[in-house]
Amino acid sequence: MFDNFRFERRLGRLENKIDLIMRHLGIPDPSGSIDYSGIDELLRRGKKIQAIKLYRDQDPLASLVEAKDAVEARAGRR
Repeated sequence: MFDNFRFERRLGRLENKIDLIMRHLGIPDPSGSIDYSGIDELLRRGKKIQAIKLYRDQDPLASLVEAKDAVEARAGRR
């Protein structure tokens, strides 16, 4: 079985390879397309549900769980 260090290293290598493939094919990075200014403002005002809705408006392909996780991670960094 993998230990955490080996797993993290392999995951990082896979992410780098995917980034290279996306650049080669001219596919824009979807994580860079989110404007967090509105989301941050909603989080400052304590409106987490509206922040999740705004995230999903900006990334319609994100599931509710993905949007919730992204917004909560953002709130944890503030």
